[in-house]
Amino acid sequence: MDDHDPLTYAIIGAAMEVHAVLGKGFLESVYHEVLALELRDRGIPFRQEVLLPIQYKETRLTTAYRCDFICYEDVVVELKAISTLTSADEAQLLNYLKAARIGRGLVINFGAASLQFKRRVFNWNG
Repeated sequence: MDDHDPLTYAIIGAAMEVHAVLGKGFLESVYHEVLALELRDRGIPFRQEVLLPIQYKETRLTTAYRCDFICYEDVVVELKAISTLTSADEAQLLNYLKAARIGRGLVINFGAASLQFKRRVFNWNG
C-alpha cells in the first residue's frame, strides 16, 4: 500500500485532531464518540460498530466480530486507548479485515502521549 493513501491519510488526520484536542487518558468509548464527530465534520463516510460475520467453509458462524468503524466502505478502523500498541492489536485488525473481506485497515491508539497507528493490508490473493 502506498504510504500516501488518501483514504487512510484522511482518517489518520481526523484521529490526530481528536488526540490533539483530548490528549491521552480518556476511555476508548470517549475517543470512539469524538472520532465519529470528527469524521462527520470532515465529510468522511463511515459506519460504526459494524458486525462482521465469520465464515467457515460454507457455514456462517454464530460468533461474529464487531469493528469500531468502516470508513469509505473500504477501510476497517479499530480504536484503542492503551499505553502502547502490541502485535495482538495488529492481529485483531487482520482478523477483522479477513472477516469483513476488506483489504486495508487501521488500528489507532489514543492512549499514548503521541497518537499511534498501524496501517495493514490483507492480500486476498496470498
